[in-house]
Amino acid sequence: MNQFDVPLFEALRKHNEKKPISLHVPGHKNGLLLQSTPFFQEILDIDVTELTNLDDLHSPEGAILEAEQLLADAYKAERSFFLVNGSTVGNLAMMMATLKKGDIAFIQRNCHKSVLNGIELTGAQPVLLGPEQHEDCGVAGGVSLDTIRKAYTLYPECKAIILTYPNYYGITFNLKEIIQFAHEKHIPVLIDEAHGAHFIGGEYFPPSAVELGADVVVQSAHKTLPAMTMGSFLHVNSEYVSIESVNHYLRILQSSSPSYPIMASLDLARSYIGTFEKEDEHFLKETIEAFKKELKTLDFVKVLEFPIHQGDPLKLTLQSRCDKTGFELQRIFEEKGIYTEMADPNNVLLVLPLLKKNMLFPFDEIMEQLRAINLTAIQEDRKNVYFYKEKISTLHREHSNQEEYVPIANAENSICADTIIPYPPGVPLLLKGEMITKEDVKGLTHLLNSGARFQGGQQLTQGMLKIFSQKEI
Repeated sequence: MNQFDVPLFEALRKHNEKKPISLHVPGHKNGLLLQSTPFFQEILDIDVTELTNLDDLHSPEGAILEAEQLLADAYKAERSFFLVNGSTVGNLAMMMATLKKGDIAFIQRNCHKSVLNGIELTGAQPVLLGPEQHEDCGVAGGVSLDTIRKAYTLYPECKAIILTYPNYYGITFNLKEIIQFAHEKHIPVLIDEAHGAHFIGGEYFPPSAVELGADVVVQSAHKTLPAMTMGSFLHVNSEYVSIESVNHYLRILQSSSPSYPIMASLDLARSYIGTFEKEDEHFLKETIEAFKKELKTLDFVKVLEFPIHQGDPLKLTLQSRCDKTGFELQRIFEEKGIYTEMADPNNVLLVLPLLKKNMLFPFDEIMEQLRAINLTAIQEDRKNVYFYKEKISTLHREHSNQEEYVPIANAENSICADTIIPYPPGVPLLLKGEMITKEDVKGLTHLLNSGARFQGGQQLTQGMLKIFSQKEI
């Protein structure tokens, strides 16, 4: 198949060239009602509905079907789907297609909140797998094969393993061995690869979970490919998970009025990575390495490096080497017009562009602004990890029905009655029904003192945490 083809985008372009009169939804009438509003006019020209020759996402036969076939060809999948509700809907669909009420599922503890929402929707019983710690970054990484082996010894009835690869910081792990072990036990492996849609771009990147043999892989095309926000992919290669079942749940969970601009951007994004050549890869590598070399001249940050093929080169972590936290550094960068992906108490995370040969990006301007920042370096490294979890744990399903707020410092050994999510990255620090440990109290206090933002925890800023009353069950 020709990866330069963009059938859905072309169908929309041809439709627009007809200068059609809209007597259909959406109500903006090809942008006519907002023609004096900046930014929207051109995008609304292709914001249409399931018209003749424009196909139907939920029953594709024409341009969308061809676009999804090109997507499967690019990623070497048996079947691939466009997602217009983000990777969240892909994670939910793959879990609902695989698990039923009461099933045991192994879940990487530092997963995205959508995976935990999938557990709630399916009624499955999660076994939480604690990640390995990356001391240099001060963050949690992936799950080890040893942890999964131990979990299987305790729970051989496991019906699925759900992992995150890579994590938000671009850190990968030995996923191939885990998949081989799981398949020996006839267990499907479902991968949230939200941050790895570009991994098929060449040897400069870690291998994709699709290539490594995962059963279902979900990718946020909008994170590193040139797709619109909420645009994602889902790929299936499995003898354990039914394609028809995945498709069934996507029809249930996705909007019945999918966005054509998002779908067209997915078509373009697939073509972009599908035509990523060796010369593009070499140009990108040289550009990123040159930028990193310049960043290393700044004494108030440390550029963290991955071991070869164990991390995503598009994710660049700058660790504070001054008296500022990562959150404070992020705000200082923003004052200079530089907006980063996220921060944590130690680090600022940059997401670099997937450039092709001879493309320009304002790296020189970035360096000019960063060199103008006047901060004094300190020599000690920040390596305190705020996310520490037991290697194997479960949630407490039986607890008091009464809830109360207690000072965070007094919450140790209580059962959490809320889900506390630092956002970004959207990885819950505490789950409802999870025992609060000494490390959790330290981590939560550290995040609050550093300036983190949270979803959940209405009284966190007052230093209070909601727990289930500690009385006899």
